[in-house]
Amino acid sequence: MNGLEIQLVSGDYAAAVVQRGGALRRLVYQGRDLVVPFDAGAPIPDYRGIIAGPWPNRIADGIYRFAGVEHHLPINEPERGTSLHGLAFDRLWTVERSDADALSLSCEIAGAAGYPFHLRLLLDYELDEAGLHTTVTASNIGYEAAPYGVCPHPYLLAGPAPLDEWEVQIPAGSFLEVTPDRLLPVTTQTVQGHQFDFRAPRAIGATQIDHSFTDLEFDDGGRTQLIARDPGGTGVGMAWDRACPWLQVHTADKPAPAANRLGLAVEPMTCPPDAFNSGQDLVQLGPGSSHQAGWSIFAA
Repeated sequence: MNGLEIQLVSGDYAAAVVQRGGALRRLVYQGRDLVVPFDAGAPIPDYRGIIAGPWPNRIADGIYRFAGVEHHLPINEPERGTSLHGLAFDRLWTVERSDADALSLSCEIAGAAGYPFHLRLLLDYELDEAGLHTTVTASNIGYEAAPYGVCPHPYLLAGPAPLDEWEVQIPAGSFLEVTPDRLLPVTTQTVQGHQFDFRAPRAIGATQIDHSFTDLEFDDGGRTQLIARDPGGTGVGMAWDRACPWLQVHTADKPAPAANRLGLAVEPMTCPPDAFNSGQDLVQLGPGSSHQAGWSIFAA
């Protein structure tokens, strides 16, 4: 169902990646899960670990205009009437290279309904003593410019305590207000004085988040990170660079009887939701050009 599973090992870290969606199925440090895993032989639940491209998040009504032409994408989130997480998440990626601690997969997107552009996505995973490092390189191998965006979709695990008890630090000065029914962009607001102000580490508590953050604080090396810690002393972190000026965070809230708040979805994004319509931070890949974004997950 999910194609081959490839195992990576380096020191105290071990990872498992499947071909379906190029998805990170499991990441372990000293036997402790750092992401919510899934069954290799079953459908991937909640987009866990997939690569979302050639757009992250949602496109309203599956409709957008690019270069003066209107395009209509399939709706795969019918309850909200949106096109969600791109076109690569349900494809079997091709294994290009596989070593003990590194893996490369590729996915070609060509002539898709509503996306008549031709891209090649190259996904590189590398595991070392500092964690799992991921890079996605998108190349336009077609004859016309293409709109593009990307993000990962892991659900981080800080430890065994309930998510409400985890302490998290989100280095973001603003968040994107969205409509409550469809989670589509409304306006950007400061986190100052808001329940989403996690610039200083604090417990998540009962706060429910399914929002994008921006105005991220990058260090002198152009990196930023989110850290989540369990009250028992374990933790997990995710770091990325300026290629992703947006961050989607979701507390994985589910109505009963579904399992609720299993992990914290942390998705560094190259652009915000519905960027194919707003144009905000949208990558426009010209013929022959490439774009690269990367991130790392590590024990903290």
